[in-house]
This record gives sequence, structure tokens and C-alpha cells, in this order.
Amino acid sequence: MKNRIFIIDGSSYLYRAFHAMPPLSTSKGQPTGAVKGVTNMLMNLKKDSEGSPIIVVFDAKGKTFRNEIYSEYKANRPPMPDELRLQLDPVKSICRAIGFPLIEIEGVEADDVIATITRMAKDAQYKCVVSSLDKDLMQLVEDPDTTLMNTMKHEIFNEEKVFEKFGVKPNQIRDMLALVGDSSDNIPGVPKVGQKTAAKWLNEYSNLDGVIKNADLIKGVVGDNLRNSLSELQRNVDLVSLKEDVDLNLKFEDLLKLNPNQEELDKIFKDLEFAPTNKDKDEQAPKKNGKYQTVLSKKDLNSWINKIKKSKAFAMDTETDSVQTVSANMLGISLSVAENEGCYIPIGHDYEGCPEQLSMDEVITVLGPAIEKNQDKIVGQNLKFDIPILSRHGINITKFLADTMLMSYVLNSTATRHGMDRLADYYLNYTTTKYTDVTGTASKQISFAQVKLDVATDYAAEDADITLRLYNVLSPLLKEKPIQQKLLEDLEYPLVHVLSRVEQNGAKIDKKKLASHSKELSEKIDELSSAAFKIAGEEFNLDSPKQLLEILYEKLGLPVLKKTPKGQPSTNEDTLQRLSEEYELPKIILQYRTLAKLKSTYTDSLINIENPKTKRIHTSYQQAVTSTGRLSSTEPNLQNIPIKTAEGRRIREAFVPEKGNILISADYSQIELRIMAHLSDDKNLTNAFNNDIDVHSSTAAEVFGVSIEDVSQDQRRSAKAINFGLMYGMSAFGLTRQLGIPRGEAQEYLDTYFARYTGVRDYMDNIKAKAKEDKFVETIMGRRLYLNEINAANGLRRQAAERAAINAPLQGSAADIIKKAMLDIDELLLNEMKEVKMIMQVHDELVFECPKDNADMVMQKMKDTMEKTVKLNIPLIAEAAIGYNWNEAH
Repeated sequence: MKNRIFIIDGSSYLYRAFHAMPPLSTSKGQPTGAVKGVTNMLMNLKKDSEGSPIIVVFDAKGKTFRNEIYSEYKANRPPMPDELRLQLDPVKSICRAIGFPLIEIEGVEADDVIATITRMAKDAQYKCVVSSLDKDLMQLVEDPDTTLMNTMKHEIFNEEKVFEKFGVKPNQIRDMLALVGDSSDNIPGVPKVGQKTAAKWLNEYSNLDGVIKNADLIKGVVGDNLRNSLSELQRNVDLVSLKEDVDLNLKFEDLLKLNPNQEELDKIFKDLEFAPTNKDKDEQAPKKNGKYQTVLSKKDLNSWINKIKKSKAFAMDTETDSVQTVSANMLGISLSVAENEGCYIPIGHDYEGCPEQLSMDEVITVLGPAIEKNQDKIVGQNLKFDIPILSRHGINITKFLADTMLMSYVLNSTATRHGMDRLADYYLNYTTTKYTDVTGTASKQISFAQVKLDVATDYAAEDADITLRLYNVLSPLLKEKPIQQKLLEDLEYPLVHVLSRVEQNGAKIDKKKLASHSKELSEKIDELSSAAFKIAGEEFNLDSPKQLLEILYEKLGLPVLKKTPKGQPSTNEDTLQRLSEEYELPKIILQYRTLAKLKSTYTDSLINIENPKTKRIHTSYQQAVTSTGRLSSTEPNLQNIPIKTAEGRRIREAFVPEKGNILISADYSQIELRIMAHLSDDKNLTNAFNNDIDVHSSTAAEVFGVSIEDVSQDQRRSAKAINFGLMYGMSAFGLTRQLGIPRGEAQEYLDTYFARYTGVRDYMDNIKAKAKEDKFVETIMGRRLYLNEINAANGLRRQAAERAAINAPLQGSAADIIKKAMLDIDELLLNEMKEVKMIMQVHDELVFECPKDNADMVMQKMKDTMEKTVKLNIPLIAEAAIGYNWNEAH
């Protein structure tokens, strides 16, 4: 059997990883998604190659000999995205540190280098596996000892597979490419000749020479096009032919040597915040036989209690029969006190042949006190879920050591998603067992209570084990960032308990009111559908983008303002909004979509998600989702309930208090604008807030050169658009669209604004400059948002990052402030006002439920507490109101 080598097309790996992986980055903002993806592919290939030599080839910088043949070659190629460019050197460094020869030759392309190495391998009697999907390289497969490999799909391309995909043999690929051309390389082919036509000709006439000799026999438009293109075909052949005699300046034997540098690899991985890779992934995996224990006896339970007492930190997780913390039953608890070690204490598993488990009482009576006494050692992953579960079963957790989800989130909110599976992959290079791996999916899914104990133990104990391992990795990273560590410990960790209480409190809804509203929405939706059908002249599915674009653009002939990435006319909201300024049907479609979403997401859904035990809805607050620190919520998404429309206000009317109670809403007034005044210290802006002057009227007076008393409603509206627009980095173009004024006039407004508000101008300039240097911005409490594209060559990406640099400190600081207010109010409620419940948090608003008799006093207390939460150089104002429903109180 011949020896073999693997040749990796480095650029192919890089781009595939870039598009396949999420936009990961380190805590310092260095993008790492593509690096992670390439590294995984390299490690997997190294493992699968069984010791065969691996060579990595990259394109060198600069033009190649093909540009001399055709000056327009690759002229249409966009530059490498900045986020990817920043990952190129780390990828190359990793290749070298692993020990793979890395080759870049100026003046030629990686394909030519790969073809040359393939020829050298053939001369040395080696089989060759090329890891790439580049169709140009399919030419190499004409040698039976050479194959192409798609590592993503585990496909191997031999001569038969090439013919199946392209309709020609490998030795005809070059001629096919010459005929068809290559749009990605800007090589023009014969017009209207695609792969099928080219394959037909080549199969009939053997090769390109045969096609040219028989060109006069080919009829139709394609025949005319072929004859008109004959003079360009030889040039195309020269462009797509692979050069097999590149001077590599080394011998083939040199390519077979692996020269690893483990010390350098460890350093690179530490800098990139990857798990060490001196062991293969399987060797890193927790040992499942003997290290994960199923606890079925009091003796074993006591043994683990002793381990908890002796530990400096222990990870804990619960397994339940539901994700609803208000009503879920606990099925078991998993623990880990050391890496690669863990246990599962099953309580509620129930299947035929299930071993006898300890009872709930036995576990809670013995384990509960041990957990409570050692709760300052607890490490969890999303403890906001576990704490109420444990509480309902008699174990009360009031503090903990760490939550790995929040550790990762505070380190870098945008580096990765913060679920355990994603964190294990990112930080530990470890693939976890998924919930559906043990329970199945769809109709075959079983309850976790039916999962066999050995399988449940491997899954549950692994969760605790991985959580502890994540803590051990993340903890040192946070110690390097004391400000973020303080934010985590003083704000995010205490907030876990507050949010848990808010979720458990829930909110009461008026189901009759919702049902009535749903019926009205159905009638309005039917009316809008009928109106749309009348304009279209036929019935169609208003929810189908395909049918809608056919009606709008093909039948009615509306102008195409924007296309999708696939080249189809767009029917998204922004496009319809612009079309609705002149055409009726887009306006109807927008109204239809709004009402249909309200009906499905709220009026119908709220009724269905009411908890049957509590008769209230219990939203789930997401603490580690948004990049800026804002809370979000699901089931229902409270943040998305419209407030400015009559229909949205009707939904808010359905949120009501219990009998004898009333609702109180307290909402920060213009908080982001006040934070802008604080951060910029602009004298005009701070003067308006410090003297309780209407800030939009004040701005209008400055911009339009009139007294505040003479400001018109239109002028105030324009000033309001400027004030809020600037917080999102809005340009004159954006202001033009928002106010419906000429662009020159919008630019004059902005120029005048910045001339009057020099502090705001300087702040915006300074924050962008600082962001370009640091690659991050911070809130007033030290929360960081990393901006990987702040120095991007691509103007659109750079401008988006610059807008984020301006807005993130404002929105993020507002998030920090409302979170701090929740902590202050929660302490007040626990100590002095136990009859008052905080039931919702939405944007800058907090909603409470309390007895009617105390409403005025409670409202004033809430308002005062919110206004004293932080001290800015301008007053924080909270507006509060009382009502018998949420809308009335807002």
C-alpha cells in the first residue's frame, strides 16, 4: 500500500470556518470564530490521518502571473472582511505550532502550489488527498492516486464523483471552465453557456480543441456566442490551467516532517482563550466509567456531602420534568467537586425496571442543609433556573460563588452565545451530551423521568463537571479585569435572585378581554385581506413572500427598491414602508403583518401560557442575551408589546391586578438622553435637565434660533428626532428619511446642533477615537462592548461599529441603572414592604402590584428609590402612575 499525504487548501478552510462559525471573540475583542473552526478541522484531520504528513498551503499577498495574462482577473473580488483578516495570522501561527509545513509562494496561487506538490507526490509514489472544494483543483483527480476531500461533509471526490457532479471527466474540467468562465475570478465565459451545455459539447467532441473545430456545427444563440468567443478561449485556458512546476525552494522529503512546538501552541491558545490542545479531544473528555457516580444510597449521599464540605467550590445542577420553574418537579441533582468527577442523585425517575432511588424527603433532609451551609461555594450555569426549583423543594439559596453563563457574558457579551454547550465548545474544546441525545426528539421524545439512570447520570453529572471546569477557566480571565469582576459580583449576581422573584410573582391577565380583542383583530385582519385581494385582483397568501413579490413586482409592476442576497425583490418591512408612501397595497400588507403578529404572539398566546396553578403568566428574563446588558424576556416577550399603537395599548389593558390590588408603573424619563448629558457634560444639555426645561423644546430653540416660548410643534418634533437619532449615530440621510425633508436641510440641522452642543460633538468624536484605539467601549459601571469592526476597511461595517460606539455606552448604562434600581427596590420590598410585588421589567420601566390602600405611598417610594439609584451630574427622573391595568398605569 502506498504512503499518502494530505494537502490543505488553507484559504478554503479559512472562509468555510468564517461562514460556518458564530462571530466568536476573546475577552479583549480579538475575533476567533474562524480560528476556532480551522483549528477544529486541523485537529480532526490530524487525528483521522493516522500519522500521514499534512501540508497547509495559503495564497501569498500580491498579484500573480494570471494578472499579466488578463488584467481584469479577480478584479471583482471584494477585499477579505476585516474580521477575517484579523484571524489570518493566528491561523497560520497555529498551523506552524502544530508542526505542519505552511507554504506561501508569491506570484502564483495556492492552487498552483497544491498542483506542484501533487505532482511531486506522484513522482515519489505517494497517494495524495487534497482537502478543498475548489472546482479548479478537480483537474488533479485525473490521476487515480489523487482525490479531493470535503471535510465538512466527509465526501471524497474521485474520477467517478467528479463526473457525477460536473458531467465531465477530471481531464475535461479545465476545458469546461474555459467555456463556462468563472464569475468569482472574473473570467468571462461563452455567454449563455453553463455547465450542462459545456459538458454536452465536451462529451460529444472530447475536448476544447474538438469543440472549436466543430464550432460551425453548433446551432442557435449559443453556437453564435461560441463562434464570437473563440479568440478568448485560449486566454481562458491559460487562466484556469494549474501550474505544476512552481519552485517551492525545498525538497519533497522536507514536506513530510512534522515539527511541532507545543510551548508555542499553548501560548497561542492561551492568548486566544482556547482550551489547551496538547491532548486530543477524547483524552480531554471527562472519564465516564467510574468517575460519574449514580447516588442511590444514604452512604453515598453522605460521602458527597463530605466532599462538598471539604471543597473550595462545587458545581450544582438540577434536572426537572419541565422548563417552567413555577411548576416543574425536580427529578434529580448533580454535583461536581473536581474536574472529570461528578455524581447524579436521582429522585423522580420512573420507568419499568428502574432501581430504587432515595426519596425526595431523604435527599432534601440531608443534602439541603449541606447545600445551604456551603452555598457561598456554589457554581452553576444559569442558576436563575435552579434557585426557584430548589426553593420550592425546601432548599433556599440566597447567595452563590459563581454563574458561568454570567461570567462569560460579562467577559464578552458578543464573543459567543453563553449556553453551556456553546461555552464548553469555545473554552474547553469539548462537545457536550445534548438533552435531546438522551430524551430523543419530536414524537419519540421521552420525559427525563423515563431516561435510564446510567444514561441520566452521564448527562447530568457531565453538566456539573463541565460547569466546574468552565469556572476554572473563566475565573482567571475575570481576575485580569477587576472592574468587570465587580460588575458581575455587585450587579449581575444579586440580580439573579431579584429576577427569579419577579418571574415567580408573575402577572395576572384578563383572559376575557384578550379573547374579545383577538376576535376584533381577526375581523380587522379579514378586512385587510379582502382589501389586499381587491387591489391585487386575485386572492393570494399574504404571509408568503414569494406570492407577495409576484403580486407587487410582476403583476402590479411596483419599483424594485431592494433585492435579497439571492437576487429576489425584497418584501421586508423597510422596503414595504418606503413603497407604502406611494402605493396602497404595501401599506395594507404592513397593517396586516402588525395585527397578525399581535394576534398570534399576544392575544392568543397569552391565554395559552397562563399557568394553570397560579392563574398568572410567568415570563422568563434573559440576563445574558443582548450585547449592551439590556434584559430581554420570553414567553411572553414583554419588550415587544407596542406602546404607541391603539392595538398595543389594548394588550397592555389585559394585564390587571388581583382583586383588592392595583398596579403601579415607574418609568425612567429620557434616561439615555440624560446619560448623554452626563457623559458629554454639554452645558446646554445639562442646563436643560438641571433646570427642568423641556429638553426637546430647548434643542429646538438652539437649532432654529428662536425662544423656547416660540418653538412650534413641528420644530419640537424635529428636535426630538435629532436628540434621539444622535444617540444611535444617525446621519443626515437618516434624519432626511425620518422627517421627510431634503438632505441639505437635514445636514444644516445637524451642523447647527453640533455648533450649539459642542460637548455632545466632542464626546461623540472622542468616544469613536477611543473605541478605535481600545476596540471596546464601556458603560458608567464598567460593562464592556467589544467593537471588532471599528477599524474595518469596509465603510458600512466601520460606520455601524462607530454608531454602536456612540450608542452602547448610553443603552448599556441605562441597562446598568435599571438593574441597580431593581436591586435597591427588591431590598426595600423584602425588608419593609412585603405586600408589594415587583411583577415586570420592560425597557426602563418597572411594574408593581400592591394593595389599593397603600398605592400612593408605594408609588412615591418606588419613584424616590429609582431616582436615587445612581448619582449623575444631572437629575434622574422616574415618572410613576397608578392604574387598574398596565396601560392605565403607564
